[in-house]
Amino acid sequence: MTVIARRLAGHLARGLAMVLVVTTISFVIIRNIPGDPMRARYEKLVEQGMSPDQAERAVAVLYGFMPKGTMWEQYLDYMRGLLHLDLGQSLSVPGAEVTTLLGAAATWTILPVLVGTLLSFAVGIILGVYAAIKRSSRLGDILAVSGSLLHGLPQYVLALLLSAVFTTLLPIFPSSGTADVTLDPGLNAAYIGSLVQYATLPVLTYALAGYGGWILAMKSSVVTVLGDDFILAAELRGMKRGIIFRYVARNAILPLFTILALSLGLLFGGAIFIERIFTYPGLGLLLLNSITDRDYALMGGAFLLITVAIVIANIVADMLYTAIDPRVRSGQEAS
Repeated sequence: MTVIARRLAGHLARGLAMVLVVTTISFVIIRNIPGDPMRARYEKLVEQGMSPDQAERAVAVLYGFMPKGTMWEQYLDYMRGLLHLDLGQSLSVPGAEVTTLLGAAATWTILPVLVGTLLSFAVGIILGVYAAIKRSSRLGDILAVSGSLLHGLPQYVLALLLSAVFTTLLPIFPSSGTADVTLDPGLNAAYIGSLVQYATLPVLTYALAGYGGWILAMKSSVVTVLGDDFILAAELRGMKRGIIFRYVARNAILPLFTILALSLGLLFGGAIFIERIFTYPGLGLLLLNSITDRDYALMGGAFLLITVAIVIANIVADMLYTAIDPRVRSGQEAS
């Protein structure tokens, strides 16, 4: 078995174990959160004069099911459903399948997260190289300071600032939603343009939130590579500056690919602040609403999806590093 195949098999085994552990922990915690909406509705119907059996049947009709049995029995039922990709029905949206709600919300999260993260990565990497090469100049200082400032600001602060500037002071972009409700959805220029306009501020927030970390990480990595012996040897041999630059950039960027893959997975959970501020109906806002509504079926599904995204991101990060670094691919230790 090759090194890549062994690594992939090991990551898949660890990933499945991690998903099982997180699913179990979240199931226990969520089921012990006070304020069960189904129980509240059941008790209200009993207070209104229904018998316990009638109230139980009414709640079962309203929500599609009524949990019975011990916690262990409910857990086994939940895991059996999970094996069939059945996460149950939402309590806050009666009759709606959790998988349907998660799929619709994830659609609105993936594109802004992906575009914003890749944009911040590209800009941060390019400017990080210049910040390292020009670290003794005014340009290098300005780039380093900009990275430090943006890296220190939380995502929700950036989102609030952008919202205040571009929706209130300069009302260029809409403050909430995904598209103009007066337009007909479809592959037409007006609707696509509206989608882009409404997504601009969330994407810009993701990009600015990640920019500081990328430029600082790339600057540090480039400075480290510039001190390696092979760079000094290349300079002594009179190698062209452009070739040396490519060697430096290629070796310095390797560790950052791992961080990139991980950041994409983590942003699925971190999107809650940005989506709440811009009322963008993605996975983060759905998770927040499910917590507010005590919708434990939807909460469990959202936690599961975020966990799977992080596990996949870890696997992709390691496999990507294995593919682009010949030292790892050959089974040798990276120095």
